[in-house]
Amino acid sequence: MTRLILTTGSSAAGALEQVGLGDLGLAINRRLVSGPLPSDAELEAYFAPRTTQPYDLHWLDDTPPWRREKSGVKDRGLIELFAECESVELWMGPEPNAQLILLWLLDHCRSEGIAASELVMRHLDISIGNIDSQRLAKLDPPAVRLTQDHLELAGRAWQAYRAPAPQSWFELLEADLSLLPQPGQCVVGLLEELPSVTSGLGATEARILELVAPGEVQPFDVFPGHQKRNERRVFHYWEVGALLDGLARCPVPPVSGLDEGPFSLDMHNDPRRHARYKHSRLSLTDLGKAVLAGSEDFRRHNPIDRWWGGTHLTSERLWRWDRDSHALVAPA
Repeated sequence: MTRLILTTGSSAAGALEQVGLGDLGLAINRRLVSGPLPSDAELEAYFAPRTTQPYDLHWLDDTPPWRREKSGVKDRGLIELFAECESVELWMGPEPNAQLILLWLLDHCRSEGIAASELVMRHLDISIGNIDSQRLAKLDPPAVRLTQDHLELAGRAWQAYRAPAPQSWFELLEADLSLLPQPGQCVVGLLEELPSVTSGLGATEARILELVAPGEVQPFDVFPGHQKRNERRVFHYWEVGALLDGLARCPVPPVSGLDEGPFSLDMHNDPRRHARYKHSRLSLTDLGKAVLAGSEDFRRHNPIDRWWGGTHLTSERLWRWDRDSHALVAPA
C-alpha cells in the first residue's frame, strides 16, 4: 500500500517523495488568488477521473507527465486514488493560495462522503518549496487526524470565498477557525488585497509603489521572493508581473519607466524584450506619489475590473478594505 502526500508545487511533491516522507508525492497548484474561479462544472470535474477535461482543469496536470507515468496514477480521480492508498497526508504551506487549495480539497472530500479520519493534515508554518533536502528529511510538522468538524469548517470557508460578495469571508474573522492551520492569516491577507478605502489599491500593489518610491528601481526589485523587500506572499511571480503592468500601463499610471511588456511568456522568450524589461528604471508619477501619500485614489483616474475570489470587482461595484479599522466597506 502507498503513503500519499499532497502538497502544492511539483518540486515540493517530488522532494517529499525523494527524502522518504511518503511513497508518492503529488501536487495541486491551481491558482485561486487571482482571476475568476473555476465554474461549478469545472470544480466538479477537476478531481474526477480524467475524461475530456482540458489541460489545466484536472488535478494531475500539476504533476509532470513522466512522474504520472512512473507512479501509475495517470488519469486517476482523487477519491479513486485515496481508496488505493494506505495513508493520505496533506502538506499545505501557509501562503494563502495553498490554504485555499486545502479548503477546496477538504470541501470536495466532504461532498464525496470521504471519512475524515482517513486524512492527516500537517500543520506547516513555512513554505517547503525552497527547503534543502537535508532539512526537509528532518521535518516533522504536527500531524492532525481530521474529523468531520474539519471538513465542515473548511467547506464553510471555501463557500465563503466563492460567494459573489466578500461579506461571508469577512465574517470568518469572528469565527473560531482554530481547527485549521493558518486560517486567520489567510483571511486577513486576502481581505488586504481588496482595494483600500484610501488608495484604491490592494496591499501588494501599494507595496510595489512603496518600493518604487525612491526612483530608478528595476522591475524585479519589487517582486516578492527569498530575501526580497516585498514581503507580500499572496501572489506569485506571474501575478505580480501582471499587477506591475496594471500600475504602469493603465490610462493614468502611478508608475513610469516600464520599457517593455506585457509581462507574458512571449516577452520572457524574447531575450531582447526581456532584457529591456529587466533593465527598466521605475519611478512614481505625480499620481503615484499622491496615491502613496493617501491624498489621491487610484480608482478616480483608472477603471477597475478584476476578480477577488467569487467577487467581480468593477469601478461601479467596488468592495473595499479599511486596514486601520479592519472593516469591509460595501460599494457606494
